[in-house]
Amino acid sequence: MFTAGKGHALKSGSGMNATVEAQKTTMTEIRRIAVRDCLADPVLEVMNFLNEIVLDYPDAISFAPGRPPEDLFHVKESIDLLPGYIAKLALERGIATEQAWEELGQYNRTNGTINHLISRQLAIDEGIYAAPENIIVTVGAQEAMAILLAGLFEPGRDILLASDPTYIGITSLAKILGIRVIPVPATEHGLSPEAVQEAILNASAFGKVKALYDIPDFNNPLGTSLPRERRIELIEVCRNHSVFIIEDNPYGMFCYEGERLPALKALDADGTVLYIGTFSKTLFPGIRLGYLIANQKVRSSAETLAAELSKVKSLITVNTPSLSQAVAAAALMASGYSLEPVVAPKRQKLQRNRDVLLESLAGELAGMEQRVTWNRPSGGFFITVTVPFVFEAAEMRQCAEQYNVILTPMSFFSQSSMRRRQIRLSFSCLEEGQISAGVARMAQFIRDRSGSVDRSSILPSMS
Repeated sequence: MFTAGKGHALKSGSGMNATVEAQKTTMTEIRRIAVRDCLADPVLEVMNFLNEIVLDYPDAISFAPGRPPEDLFHVKESIDLLPGYIAKLALERGIATEQAWEELGQYNRTNGTINHLISRQLAIDEGIYAAPENIIVTVGAQEAMAILLAGLFEPGRDILLASDPTYIGITSLAKILGIRVIPVPATEHGLSPEAVQEAILNASAFGKVKALYDIPDFNNPLGTSLPRERRIELIEVCRNHSVFIIEDNPYGMFCYEGERLPALKALDADGTVLYIGTFSKTLFPGIRLGYLIANQKVRSSAETLAAELSKVKSLITVNTPSLSQAVAAAALMASGYSLEPVVAPKRQKLQRNRDVLLESLAGELAGMEQRVTWNRPSGGFFITVTVPFVFEAAEMRQCAEQYNVILTPMSFFSQSSMRRRQIRLSFSCLEEGQISAGVARMAQFIRDRSGSVDRSSILPSMS
């Protein structure tokens, strides 16, 4: 093997430069590769587009991010709780405290180490009784979705039904995995059980419907909530057709008024519902911690579905970081194994944000009520505004550039053309003054834009 010293480098410099240039050309040719057709789907560009437009217009008031407010994260306080949890853990296991600390840096059980604590919290806060062995602790809710799609669905055969519009994290991932997604239009009261049954029957022409995905509580992006009677009927419809319900519940504890309805999983008697939860909204997003309840029995083995799906998780992330699990465990232990004390101050602030947004919409759009409408969600992070003109990517950028406000087209979350005149407003991470100022800018855009459209435009129905 030739090793060049300083003399060689000086003498052969021009030759080496030529070689480098040749390598650059070759590398350019190598990088011209074909990617899968699904990556050209415009829906897969939505997340990148939202991130980029916020960066492109840093001074604009943004109603786009669906995240909790940073001033209520209390990250340092959460980490400061770790020593108390580690000491308790060491005592329970009969090991030295130093060893308990060191184990946080090691790989650990595939399905999680704090399953028993999550089980306890779910029983207290949600009325969901799940054995620890039926819970998979995941790297955020997104991994739980990936595990279900990869572990349950046969691409080309099985079908995912999804409420429409909905969170694109699961529908886009399904497309990447080659799983057919069929939308079920949502109403102002969430999914209609009759529409779901019709979709299941119609989809039989294309394959087997494996599951239905929905966010029943304070839906992202609509802000709607599924009434109690619909919850019961929806479970019955899916049970009768042997279809799973994938219930995603990131916002359930953010109920601002009225009765807090039970999660579908709390009403589920026979394993129809697969339940996804997350600590991203209740604690903070950076913890990247979620969980999946899969207590169904597997026909081909004596194991539960959670045990079988551990094979999938082990190939996606190996295991969920022990440090993140310990932070959540310490927070749960300090709050009496309920998230209510943690969520209560956040809920109070977010309710005020919602009220300021509703008040601002009513004040700034006074006189336009027949042409511009919005819903009043009883919880969650989002409000739907319907306008008398198409609002899509071009209009979003126009708002950001000319009016200094960022609004999210509802069409970004939909697989149909029914939502082209709707906007999703997220009020979760803004201050009250920003909300008022942002709505004033949005209202000016709506007034200016409405002057250039046909006055006879008909508002689209949410049904």
